[in-house]
Amino acid sequence: MTDRAADTAAAITVTPAVAGQPVGRPADAPAHGLGTSLAPADAEAKALGTYPYTADLWAEGLLWAAVLRSPHPHARIKRIDTAQAAAMPGVRAVVTHEDVTGTGGLGRAVTDRPPLASEVVRYHGEPVAAVAADHPETARLAAAAIVVEYEVLDAVTDPEKAFEAPPIHPDGNLVRHIPLRHGDPSATGEIVVEGLYRVGRQDPAPVGAESGLAVPRPDGGVEVYIGSTDPHTDRDRLAACLGLTAEQVKICVTGVPGALGDREDLGFQLPLALLAIRTGSPVKLAATREESFLGHAHRHPTLLRYWHHADRDGKLVKVEAQLLMDAGAYADDSAEVLAAAVSFAAGPYVVPNAVVDGWAVRTNNPPSGYLRGEGALQVCAAYEGQMDKLAVHLGLDPAELRARNVMSTGDTLPTGQAVTCPAPVAELLAAVREAPMPALPKDGPVEDWLLPGGPDGAGAPAAVRRGVGYALGMVHMLGAEGTDEVATATVKVEGTVATVLCAAVDSGQGFATLARQIVQDVLGIDEVHVAPVDTDLPPAGAGGRGRHTWVSGGAVERAAKMVRTQLLQPLAATFGMSAELLSIADGKITSYDGVLSTTVAEALEGKELWATAQCRPHPTEPLNEAGQGDAFVGLAFAAVRAVVDVDVELGAVRVVEMAIAQDVGRVLNPRQVRARIEAGVVQGVGAALTEHLRVVRGMVRRPDLSGYPLPTALDAPDVRIVSLLEERDVVAPFGAKAASAVPVVVSPAAVAAAVRAATGRPVNRLPIRPQSAVGGA
Repeated sequence: MTDRAADTAAAITVTPAVAGQPVGRPADAPAHGLGTSLAPADAEAKALGTYPYTADLWAEGLLWAAVLRSPHPHARIKRIDTAQAAAMPGVRAVVTHEDVTGTGGLGRAVTDRPPLASEVVRYHGEPVAAVAADHPETARLAAAAIVVEYEVLDAVTDPEKAFEAPPIHPDGNLVRHIPLRHGDPSATGEIVVEGLYRVGRQDPAPVGAESGLAVPRPDGGVEVYIGSTDPHTDRDRLAACLGLTAEQVKICVTGVPGALGDREDLGFQLPLALLAIRTGSPVKLAATREESFLGHAHRHPTLLRYWHHADRDGKLVKVEAQLLMDAGAYADDSAEVLAAAVSFAAGPYVVPNAVVDGWAVRTNNPPSGYLRGEGALQVCAAYEGQMDKLAVHLGLDPAELRARNVMSTGDTLPTGQAVTCPAPVAELLAAVREAPMPALPKDGPVEDWLLPGGPDGAGAPAAVRRGVGYALGMVHMLGAEGTDEVATATVKVEGTVATVLCAAVDSGQGFATLARQIVQDVLGIDEVHVAPVDTDLPPAGAGGRGRHTWVSGGAVERAAKMVRTQLLQPLAATFGMSAELLSIADGKITSYDGVLSTTVAEALEGKELWATAQCRPHPTEPLNEAGQGDAFVGLAFAAVRAVVDVDVELGAVRVVEMAIAQDVGRVLNPRQVRARIEAGVVQGVGAALTEHLRVVRGMVRRPDLSGYPLPTALDAPDVRIVSLLEERDVVAPFGAKAASAVPVVVSPAAVAAAVRAATGRPVNRLPIRPQSAVGGA
């Protein structure tokens, strides 16, 4: 035995296996690893208000930025005069499109938006110029002093008229048309129901408005500190716009105060970087709430016309649909959102024949983009409205009609793609149907009733009707249509401390906690740190659709397993066995027969180990000219039962309870997944009842939180999670599925169904208007 082997052997305690001896974590040991409710490392700092967000950053010699935005939805820029603004005391720089030296544009999927408007403004709030000054008020005053001479043009604000209207963009008004054809297009059913539905413009309304800090670099480049969720794409887009190489631009991710898609917009980052380079000083921007509403993308407003064909028993024969999405002034990612909407236009139901046409068009309305459940939410509201209509026509219970048509594993989407992942839709529906109903108000004293409209609502109890509604929905996981999903992660271990380096941004979805759990599970190490994210790390892609759980988490697991092999192989070789015969659990390394035992801490003493790994799911393909193709990596499903009370005289709605059963694949952190589902349900209730950014003739009305009412704690219903169905997806690391988006998708449709049940009204618009809820019982 060599000296090294002797030292290793000396650190090992050999204990005989004792029959019947309990094996497990001591009662006082910290719970860790997958399947436990490990608390986020930053939870205490966020609760105490000491967590540093971008708005809290500071730098020596700091300047403040302000952005001048267009007051018109469509106008030609005839002249920009910055002389008065530049002459103001304290102003250090004024920039316009003439200072943008690169040739790139803004946008996620399609870079068709100019960094600063040059010849034409195409929406109300489009950035035209920016100012850097010694004080934020000076910057705002200087921005207001910039003189822009506009020639106001006719605005195209009706998506239906965009097809024939003059093009508002060099690429035309049509972003994409998808004509999906599945089965026999000429098939008909004995029963046909028709419906027209509208889904409004929901805003992400982040708790913290956008902010950022840009610091110039000696090489002429810039470092931008911002709450980005896709730093590498941001870096590449910024570099192209600034005329720099990617190496000259660095994105450093700071605390992200929530992200639902709005953090993936470069409209705030470009002026910062440009001003920092121009002035040679650090520049900070902290958007007002109005600027936040005007400056980021929103959910696509959508017009949906449907025809559902069925036989006398309620079995679906064909679904016909026409979907028109308002992309706003620029294409951005509208083509991807449209693909999701068209693909899921029939919902999680078996539909042998489908004819679906989807269009996304440019208008002079504010830009649309990613928002949880993009595309899927809009069609869910429509196809579930159709299922309710069909149930009424056939005299069937709405839940029973759904149960007769639900899809399962092995069925086929209208895109022709086989559903190979677990699809327990029937089980989810059964779970919410069987859940106990909440108590009726009449079971308590009148003074304790929570009437629609709040505790001080003006309605009378006699006018209140209770309704129960059901909805089923689905979302896709990861990117689609050939998106190359890949993430890289490094795991380093020094002593008994592990560090994870991965560019996956934790925007509140819990990736940092998951990464800690993975390393704890694989290596048996309690203390795991996740390094800050910047673009010096290899890319990990944007957050959303379970990407970081699947792809980034998969990369962390592979890297941790490689470190595990480095740790166990020398140990196993010392005793003449394979490393596969050793296991790590509860901080101990034991052999398969229980004879060999040592602690992980003892085995790691004096060692530094590290490994880097990638994870890349199986490829997908674009939809073809008939809307066919294997476009999605995986799917997640949910069923929701909504119980509402409606004052049929006032039109006020109170959501009493939302019961949800969700297909999660595997619960990796019970407390975290429940919190994400509850948050998703409440966001869905907001989309159903209150959240609608009003745009009149292209002008955003009341872009503030008083004009855009969000659900408060008083509006949030009781959320009853009746089932977290764990049927692992074998192709996904850990078997887990996306958790946050599908509750957002299904909840609005369930609320609408419940209001229909309470009032007998059609309820074909989201958010639901008071007049839609006024009617007979």
